[in-house]
Amino acid sequence: MSDARQQIDELVKGNDVVVFMKGTAAMPMCGFTATVIQILNQLSIPFKDVNVLIDPTLRQGVKDYTNWPTIPQLYVKGEFIGGCDIVREMFQNGELQTLLKQKQLLSDA
Repeated sequence: MSDARQQIDELVKGNDVVVFMKGTAAMPMCGFTATVIQILNQLSIPFKDVNVLIDPTLRQGVKDYTNWPTIPQLYVKGEFIGGCDIVREMFQNGELQTLLKQKQLLSDA
């Protein structure tokens, strides 16, 4: 296993919610990243942000990890959920909230 893959694996498995993104939660560097952050913040879901811009190996590694070509990438309890469009669609139709409730990360309150 490559160092990048091992690092990604540890981040994905070691955090309930992880977003691999361009920039940080405090300073997103693209609109797609900002959208995913906004959705998670609106749901009050704490997450680990991983800035892929600081490490090209990590940036490519996360794409290879999921065989998904774009950033951001959202993981919940070790499961790859998707990128911005999928997360936004799931949020709008309630699937994301249902998933987060099933994973005991979002209460009904």
